[in-house]
Amino acid sequence: MTSSTSPAGAVRRASAVGLALAACVTASSALATASAAASPATDRGTNSATATTGTDAATATATATGVGLDRYYRQNLAWGSCVTGPDDTVGRELDEVGAQCADATVPLDYTKPDGRTITVAMSRLKATDTRHRIGAMLLNFGGPGGTAIDTPPLMRKAMKNVGARYDIIGFDPRFVGRSTPLDCGWPTGILFRSAGPDRAGFDRQVAFQKDLADKCRATNASVLPHVTTRNTARDMDVIRGALGERKISYLGYSYGTYLGTVYSQMFPGRYDRMVLDGAISPQDYGPGLLRDATSENEQALADWATWAATRDATYHVGRTRDQVLATVDRVTEAASRRPLTIGTGSDTYRVDASHVPLLLFMMLSDDSDASRAELGAAVFVLSEAAKGKPTRPSPAFISNLRHVLTGDNSPTGSVQTAILCGDRAAPRNPESYWRDVERSRAAHPRFGPMTENITPCAFWDRPREEPTQVRRDVPALIVAATGDPRTTYRSSVKLHRELPSSKLITLTGANRHGIYGDYGNACVDDQVNRYLATGKLPATDRTCAKRTTGRQD
Repeated sequence: MTSSTSPAGAVRRASAVGLALAACVTASSALATASAAASPATDRGTNSATATTGTDAATATATATGVGLDRYYRQNLAWGSCVTGPDDTVGRELDEVGAQCADATVPLDYTKPDGRTITVAMSRLKATDTRHRIGAMLLNFGGPGGTAIDTPPLMRKAMKNVGARYDIIGFDPRFVGRSTPLDCGWPTGILFRSAGPDRAGFDRQVAFQKDLADKCRATNASVLPHVTTRNTARDMDVIRGALGERKISYLGYSYGTYLGTVYSQMFPGRYDRMVLDGAISPQDYGPGLLRDATSENEQALADWATWAATRDATYHVGRTRDQVLATVDRVTEAASRRPLTIGTGSDTYRVDASHVPLLLFMMLSDDSDASRAELGAAVFVLSEAAKGKPTRPSPAFISNLRHVLTGDNSPTGSVQTAILCGDRAAPRNPESYWRDVERSRAAHPRFGPMTENITPCAFWDRPREEPTQVRRDVPALIVAATGDPRTTYRSSVKLHRELPSSKLITLTGANRHGIYGDYGNACVDDQVNRYLATGKLPATDRTCAKRTTGRQD
């Protein structure tokens, strides 16, 4: 995937099926000053039922006593050029704006701090307004499995005047991007598929998903148990310590909101300002997280169909909303009879009924005219292919096809799956998925067979730790759009209730995932930047409205 030019573009890249994110400590005197801040933090953020058993108990003991972890918290970070090679465009762009990069060393297994180590890659834009410096802010742009190393310049621009007061830190979570990699050698970049129209299609999905799980187990069995959000949160606290910070601020989008919540529960008192955009409640997070967004995606597709119908002269997919949706259904029906041929030459792809809903889904996280136009062009191409006509898909659609159907030499799908499956166990009986798929057809015929379908998590080894539950209040600022088709508004409201001291900014009328900093809604951006500048949450929850035309300013 290519580098984005905007913060929310990074959100969309990192979560294509979306679920869609300090001072240099090099001198001994600085280490002495920061020793209290850099000491290993206690890991007491889970419920008491899990905090005293199994791996979690061992980890809690290690972090509480500091056994073996001091060297990680007190490590010197060797900040330098971000360029890793002659073709590293992202690194050159970071260098050009004055960013620096470093790798933090962390244990693969926090219960064995003297064992194997891995690295977590970071980039940093240091505060330029040092007189009014607030501290370090870590970024996560979702996925799970999304990178953030390229995002500090984007966020400094989004933060306007307050950006100069922070050391802005982008980091690639463990096994993501420039950090120690994990690659299962998958033939796809995304785990999700539709079950298709019948039992035979579902049975093919069972075999396909099991094969994906088997490939990961065969290539990375020793690593998979440690690819979890809780371990990423532990890595974040090591970064905090290595930066010499008593507390860190945090901005997370999509899955990044779950990561931020987990960090706040595991390391209370170690965070300062926390913004969670497109937030998800931990109760809703897991391998089946897309199920809760089925209705929102059906609505987003219907809203897009209304938009496309007024532009039939351009897209030729129908003059009314119902006609446009009928075109979508004809494409799916044709793909269920035989795969559609899309593209030419080396960029020729065969798209069947398991792929069509996913390809639509991938383009529904943004209701801007530009994104809707991309979907309009893609549906036209699919419609022409369904008629057996030659097609010329756009470069953006080709990129999506390549990612879904080949993996595009990207391990994103492997890492995303490893995190989801490593965080929470999934049902293991294929028949339970088949029953859910069949039940979904009546209410959600387009997306239900995809969101209810089986995934590799059904064949994954069970997680070693219980899922994190919210036991501590957090005064976070939550941002949510009422029509978010990835992490639903309902889930954001639920997290708001779970964190009574939080405040919620609601954007009405938008089918959009990821708002702050790119959607152009001045009401949202001003509220977030005011909080980042002052540390004071709004006195009450706030509501902002989407403008009907132009950018949201």
